[in-house]
Amino acid sequence: MRSKSKETIAEIEQFVRDQNDRYGRSPTMQEIGDAVGISLATAYRYIKAMEKDGLIDYCGVRGITAAKSRPEQTGLPVIGQVACGTPILAEENVEEYVRLPVSLIGRGKFFILRAKGNSMINVGIEENDLVIVRQQDTADPGQIVVALIDDEATLKRYWPEPENRRIRLQPENSEMDDIYVDCCQIQGVAVRVLKNLEGK
Repeated sequence: MRSKSKETIAEIEQFVRDQNDRYGRSPTMQEIGDAVGISLATAYRYIKAMEKDGLIDYCGVRGITAAKSRPEQTGLPVIGQVACGTPILAEENVEEYVRLPVSLIGRGKFFILRAKGNSMINVGIEENDLVIVRQQDTADPGQIVVALIDDEATLKRYWPEPENRRIRLQPENSEMDDIYVDCCQIQGVAVRVLKNLEGK
């Protein structure tokens, strides 16, 4: 079989995806041919080649094709115990990288913090849970943030108190007291928690 045009393959893949997204159904072989300007026979050959390469699923019923679910993914660094004096995303703090679908977390810059201790158990964050954090240097009152205080990162709920010229960092554990600081450097806002339920 002659080699296939990469441009045509990309056009077919995008057309199939668009049809599924817009109309909730896959296009017919004829619709694919018409959309990219190739004959029905050529469209069939492309579809079979793309199926072989794992780019699409082809059920063969009425010439219907369906794009394989291939969610866009991104690699997030998992940050362990943050060493004093080093930036939170410094290489020595990165334990590993985890790939997650963009549809799960959205777009932007993210990292994963491995939770230490039990200061946030009332919101379901326990020891060794993986907390997905959107990297940013500002936060709204009440958001759970990664705050840097004297080179040490902590995960707490953020309550600025400008009238008292201080910031209250609230643990989500009724047995722990709030932390009051004059200032802190926000590293990001927690958006999701990944838990290992095995053995729980």
